[in-house]
Amino acid sequence: MLDSAFISYVTVMSITPGPNNLLLASSGVNFGIRRTLPMVFGIVAGCAVQLALTTTLLAVALSWVGAIRFPLAVVGCTYLLWLSWKLFKAASPDAKQQAQPMRFINGALFQAINPKVWLMAINVAILFAPREGATLSQTLLIIVSFCIVNIPCILIWALMGDRLRHALRVTWKLRLFNAVMAGLMATTALWLLFDEWRTAFA
Repeated sequence: MLDSAFISYVTVMSITPGPNNLLLASSGVNFGIRRTLPMVFGIVAGCAVQLALTTTLLAVALSWVGAIRFPLAVVGCTYLLWLSWKLFKAASPDAKQQAQPMRFINGALFQAINPKVWLMAINVAILFAPREGATLSQTLLIIVSFCIVNIPCILIWALMGDRLRHALRVTWKLRLFNAVMAGLMATTALWLLFDEWRTAFA
């Protein structure tokens, strides 16, 4: 059930750019690794809850996500655009005084509207959970295995941001970095929204 294919899939989905990793890199740059750790573990906790739901209630999860997939994408992408704006504004020196890193609970709750994580959770349930349905021990094994693979993958992004932090102490460099990350986040949100719109109304 949990083999090299599982490890490869979770690694690729966890380490490739997406809303979580862009936010982690930005938080690492702006707040450092220590203050970003609650967000890291919040993301992992949110993913674990989604995996628990999808592996134990796959049929329900598929019908539920299918029914609200596009509204969920609209809410999620709108939130991403708002986060992009906040990140862009964080580039100004006066905003640095008010800015705070994402907390554990925010990181966990964000997963509920993160389209990439829903896709990953459902695919893990379809591809790696037993076809007859996962028992509690099998669900726990999937969740623990996922967390073991996921944590280092997303932590890399926070650490890269933390390392970049020292190179971006100059105000204009930090401003440029935040502007680029905000642009990437906004582009990701608009691309996800367009893709969901095309799927829903094609």
